[in-house]
Amino acid sequence: MMNHHLAVDAPARHAGTKLKKLALAWTLALTALGSGHAGAQGAEIRPDWPGAGQLFVGTNYQPVDRSREQVVQDIALMKQSGFKIVRMGDLSWDYFEPSEGKFEFATFDWIMDQMHAAGIKVILDIPGQPAPLWLHHRYPGANLVSQQGTRLDPAERYMDNNSDPDYRRLVKRLADTLTKRYAKHPALQVIGYNNEIGNGYLSYSEADRKRFIVWLQKKYGTIAALNKAWATQRWSRKINVWDEVRLPYAEGPGPFERQLDLRRYWSDVNIANLKDLDAIRRKNTPDKPAISNLWDSAGRKGFDYLSTYREYANYGAMGFYPGAPVSSGYEALMMKAGMSTPIWFNEFTAGGPGYYGTKGRSRMWAHFGLLLGSQAVLAWTYNSHLGGEEQALFGLLDHDDRPSWKLGEFATIAADFAKLEKLGFPRMTQPKVAFAYSFDNMQATNPVGPQATNTVRQYLATPYLVQAHNAFEPLFKDNIDAAVINIAHEDLSRYKLLVVPGMYLIDKAGTEAIRKFVADGGTVIMTAVSAKVDGHNQWHATPLPGGLTDVFGLRTNEFYNGGTLVTKIGGEEVKGSNGHYEVLEPSTAETLARFSNVDGAPPSITVNNYGKGRAIYVATPAQPEIMRPLYRQLYASLGISPGPKTPDGVYARAVEGRVLYVNTTGEPKDVAIDGAMTGVLSGKQYSGTLRLEPLGVDLLAK
Repeated sequence: MMNHHLAVDAPARHAGTKLKKLALAWTLALTALGSGHAGAQGAEIRPDWPGAGQLFVGTNYQPVDRSREQVVQDIALMKQSGFKIVRMGDLSWDYFEPSEGKFEFATFDWIMDQMHAAGIKVILDIPGQPAPLWLHHRYPGANLVSQQGTRLDPAERYMDNNSDPDYRRLVKRLADTLTKRYAKHPALQVIGYNNEIGNGYLSYSEADRKRFIVWLQKKYGTIAALNKAWATQRWSRKINVWDEVRLPYAEGPGPFERQLDLRRYWSDVNIANLKDLDAIRRKNTPDKPAISNLWDSAGRKGFDYLSTYREYANYGAMGFYPGAPVSSGYEALMMKAGMSTPIWFNEFTAGGPGYYGTKGRSRMWAHFGLLLGSQAVLAWTYNSHLGGEEQALFGLLDHDDRPSWKLGEFATIAADFAKLEKLGFPRMTQPKVAFAYSFDNMQATNPVGPQATNTVRQYLATPYLVQAHNAFEPLFKDNIDAAVINIAHEDLSRYKLLVVPGMYLIDKAGTEAIRKFVADGGTVIMTAVSAKVDGHNQWHATPLPGGLTDVFGLRTNEFYNGGTLVTKIGGEEVKGSNGHYEVLEPSTAETLARFSNVDGAPPSITVNNYGKGRAIYVATPAQPEIMRPLYRQLYASLGISPGPKTPDGVYARAVEGRVLYVNTTGEPKDVAIDGAMTGVLSGKQYSGTLRLEPLGVDLLAK
């Protein structure tokens, strides 16, 4: 993974040489990515694209809604607005295959030709979901069955059973047919898979139960191993033969061990579908990268993206509908994972909450994405929806086809990006800080059913994602790059600091990864509620944190609520916002800080030297008030430099001697700057202070 920041203040005659060097840098980055990247194996990614010095603004386009006359008008407006790319095909299986085995391409061929003539590239999304009604009618195994045993009609777009063999066979045929047909089309730039895969439903058919049993047999081998993993000795739940296994209730009630395995099974189903499609892409279009609009964190189903993305993704990509900057930034970095390639926002907010919008909001978020290392924003959506599940959703064109102000705003974004792609964008980040996240932990910390309220949820006190965002916030506000990764599936030697916030479940591989990272010289920070259960979602029968007591040099004891906790970090008195704390019992660890308003003044933060590194334990759930001063105590020793200093709500990154500032608030903000500077985007001159208007952005240069 390489970071190439080349000066851009050289004379214009050197611009061509610079771009060649950047292209080479990108090629090296892609080569490094491909070396352990099953999804990229066999790919012949061209050094000129997608790469350094190229940004993309475009839109999602549903030609199924449009006449040929409208398509011609639409493409003319796209070109006029500076759009470089469109995403098409998603959600439209029966547009291409209106009946089984009967494909129709004439209109789409014509549209592809029109896009090429306008100089607009295409993301071709394999529309594997929703499946057509003809498929559900002819192959009832594709229908869902509720956990109460009711057969469900495909009443909404994600009601497909993608574990069904007929569904999988037919979606592969669709992918093969589409990619073969358009493999050599000059407009084709990218392949995507199954829009928002992860946002589906679990199914409880008898066929699903049998497939689940096969999955369990492969995972555990014997009934005895399954009984141990599921703690069946309790509550008279012992399984004697495989056919006694039933599908656990995802909606509860049910033992948590079984619910975790159910979620893992369905995760593997989604991943298997993605791997099927990527094998077809590598066969038919090896020079086109996989950039799919995935939804691994979807609450209904989801999947374990961070453990497996190398098998079907070349770029992290997602639908970006941001709310708060911290949570939105965290989620985008989770999609980037450990990749050296930039993030793609295959669906991008075309307005505000509910998509209707505030002027300037989309432009602000587009530049916010550039701070994170994004390369593309594609508005959702181009034409407003007259009917269907998103009826009344306003796009870049109003319902009567009149261009709205949103189209003008995306034209402004395109003009901004045309300037910035010559000035070091997209950013090639090389973070020194990583945050641990895992699909398994997310499932373990969100059990369902009445017993969850009485036990696990009551104990956890702070939801996992709240801990994760709280740990991320101070570092993000210090304008420091970070990665969000599954620690058991990445090379941790790239990082100086590893933050493990409230990781209730850490399996054996994760435990060993932390141990090795610290032994090799890394610094880890772990917060309360971490390492309580093993990979089977059962509490450790050893001192806690499970498997890591020697690394952290302590034992954690019971959890209490001390009200407003007060501690002192680096001479600074800190009042926490979360009163829960664990009683820490150090052995080899040293106490860095204590609670001053709790009986006995127990440790609030400890540090233990282990191998060449150090392990820090925070007795409370992660909260910004405590994490911020702790991080700042560590920056210098770790060689981590905070980014440009900004007021709250303003984020910034230095890029090749310039600084991009983004005001995410609805208020004007004054930012202190060093001397006189020029706004590349605004053309304004500043001296000592940058005035950013609400939702304002600018790139400052000396």
